[in-house]
Amino acid sequence: MATRHICFATCAPGIEPLLHSELRGLQLAKIERQVGGCYFEALPEDIWRANLCLRTAVRVLLRLSRFEARTGEQLYENVQEIDWSIFVKPGGTLRVDAKVKDSELDHSNFVEQRVKDAVVDQFMDKFGERPSVDKDEPDLRIAIHIFRDRVTLQVDTSGHSLHRRGWRKAQGFAPLAETLAAAIVMSTHWNYKAPLIDPFCGSGTLLIEAGLLATNTAPGLFRKRFGFQLWDGHNKEGFEHLKDRLRKEIRPLGKTRLIGNDLEAGRLQDVEDNAEIAGFSDNIQLESGNATEFDFKPGWNACVVTNPPYGERIGDVRDLMPVYRAFGERLRDRGQGYEVAIFSGNTDLASQLSMKFLRSLPLKNGAIECEILQGVIPETSKD
Repeated sequence: MATRHICFATCAPGIEPLLHSELRGLQLAKIERQVGGCYFEALPEDIWRANLCLRTAVRVLLRLSRFEARTGEQLYENVQEIDWSIFVKPGGTLRVDAKVKDSELDHSNFVEQRVKDAVVDQFMDKFGERPSVDKDEPDLRIAIHIFRDRVTLQVDTSGHSLHRRGWRKAQGFAPLAETLAAAIVMSTHWNYKAPLIDPFCGSGTLLIEAGLLATNTAPGLFRKRFGFQLWDGHNKEGFEHLKDRLRKEIRPLGKTRLIGNDLEAGRLQDVEDNAEIAGFSDNIQLESGNATEFDFKPGWNACVVTNPPYGERIGDVRDLMPVYRAFGERLRDRGQGYEVAIFSGNTDLASQLSMKFLRSLPLKNGAIECEILQGVIPETSKD
């Protein structure tokens, strides 16, 4: 682990430009944008920094090898060439995830089984004991991608998905993934001083991620564990030193207000609990009421970032139509000069906002085609 490695940071489709910008900000080497993420070269400390600091990445994968395989036997033999004891203990757990396309090996389940067999057989030969499979909480995640018979074999340095920051005490109902929330805030030109408002705040994900961004807080500092910490030879002291350095780079939020509103007053306690863990209790201002009646103050030039319900997990589309219409009218009338970033997964609902001056940034939230409607509300526009 003393040499440079080729890594791939994954993200939701559509977020790649933001992730690319983040990697450049970390001054990582040979960054290359791809669909679904970005490649980069990294020393061990770079891998630590990527996991701790990236806000929009879902996982950081480390490439172990590339080879051609048309049969299960070829796949098995190449996987066995890796010393897997570096990454997992004999009594540990693992999971294999495969993606295959346009290849002789065209069944992902078969590929996953052969890779698993190669790993556990190696352990049985060396130690007489084998790792077991754990789909939910594995010590090691192996990612394998096969395209036109060309195999890329990778290990997941992150462990759990990086959206699991560690600051969330209260889950709330159908919360937005932290990585997407960060992307929504980062799509704006918020200056970290103007008020940031979420009129549909739920458990406060957008507010918390905005606070982390404004204070330069590395989101991974709240995590208890990353995958690479279980690897043989991991430099514990060096990793703790890096975290100490990142903590010293945190800046105070000052007088900046993070303003949240939700129709259900009971959900605001979730925001308070999460804000306390994140360290923003003094900056959070919470209100309970209808977002369509929110008191946007003229002249604030605030930044509105929000994720209104769009009928997938919360709300019925027919019932939400008038909500979107009224919310759009409220913003146009009371929020002139405000910057907005509205996350939506339903184009019919988004059209009810009647804010054609906003640009659409398409992305995916799982299997759902979504968009961020982003821009500044004109001073005199009514349509």
